[in-house]
Amino acid sequence: MNPHPNRDLILINVAGFLRSFGVGFMGVVLGIYLFRVGLSSLFIGLIIAAGLAGSALATIVMSLVADRIGRKHFLVVLSLMSAVGGIALATTPGLPVLATMAFVGMLNGTGTDRSAAFALDQAVVPGLVPDPKRTWNLALYNLFLDGGGSLGALAAGLPILLESHWGLSVFSSYRVVFFGYSGLCLAVAAPYLFLSPAVEIGSGSALAPFGARIAPESKTIVAKLTTLFSLDAFGGGFLTDALVAYWFFRRFGVAEHDLGIVFFTVHILNACSHLGAAWLARHIGLVNTMVFTHLPSSLFLIAVPFAPSFKWAVLLFLCRESLVEMDVPTRQSYVAALVKPSERTFASGVTNLARNVFWAAGSGAAGVMMQVLSFSAPLLIGGGIKVTYDVLLYRSFHGLKPPEER
Repeated sequence: MNPHPNRDLILINVAGFLRSFGVGFMGVVLGIYLFRVGLSSLFIGLIIAAGLAGSALATIVMSLVADRIGRKHFLVVLSLMSAVGGIALATTPGLPVLATMAFVGMLNGTGTDRSAAFALDQAVVPGLVPDPKRTWNLALYNLFLDGGGSLGALAAGLPILLESHWGLSVFSSYRVVFFGYSGLCLAVAAPYLFLSPAVEIGSGSALAPFGARIAPESKTIVAKLTTLFSLDAFGGGFLTDALVAYWFFRRFGVAEHDLGIVFFTVHILNACSHLGAAWLARHIGLVNTMVFTHLPSSLFLIAVPFAPSFKWAVLLFLCRESLVEMDVPTRQSYVAALVKPSERTFASGVTNLARNVFWAAGSGAAGVMMQVLSFSAPLLIGGGIKVTYDVLLYRSFHGLKPPEER
């Protein structure tokens, strides 16, 4: 048993907060910055997709080896690698090098932390608390993530602030903050260095083949959940913060500092919704909470492109964001509840891997659709895909209860 579980939980929450601060910032400015340096909607989508693909590969490696080489060490290495993304943007090399560095640095343009570290944290947290507290502590973890993301989104006005107060060019201002982002990524490693041995499953055994450490019944459940989460993530790839901020920027001419306020509000709503999700799940169950909050959020999103003005579009978008993240801690808790503690790294890795791969595919497709179909197509198609996911999830899993609901 861990004599100091609260200390480990605090360290994980602090690391998640710092990491999410950088992600929230990138979610607002990445698409706009790449547009400013001359990239088309197609190539913006591809750069975002490259970062997500890098995160997907890191998640594969995490699923295979993190429990063997040590979760703590793996989390530190991931934090150090993520600094490469900021260096890539600060130096702005040619497109092939930029895409490669975005891949290596796992550059996240979703505005929401979907990294391999995020997936590994999900495997660690449930093992530090008893089952009745699992959903609540995952909700608290996600509260810290969205709190960091909200402040990061608010910091999106920093390049313009530096330009006006320091007399820098807009591109020099962006370079300063991108180097700052890389420094932040290095700082994320510090809390992980102080984690106790209680975060580990064990060590000393030979590396097992992919999936060999998970029971057949768990494999079936994880496979079904992974298929459904892939559908949801593909729809989510159309709706990354970077692309939505870019949509508002082009559709209504909204400046970065105003978009920073919008996405600050978004992340505050997301953060508060996590605690609401933990409370609601205690009364109606995890699956019901996931579906009955996520479905109306998708309908709000589909309505956004039809808004006659920026104010109406933002109102609908904020209504969507007040609900859309309520399935996050409940989903994480549900996955952890249905498998054994020793299978959680694998289950979290596989489900998050699928989400990252299909987010990357959705981001790339969104850029193409913006370019050749309709500028608002990603919002409509992404929302429709998510509605389909909610219906299928309820049909497949509403009868399968976690231990605390049986």
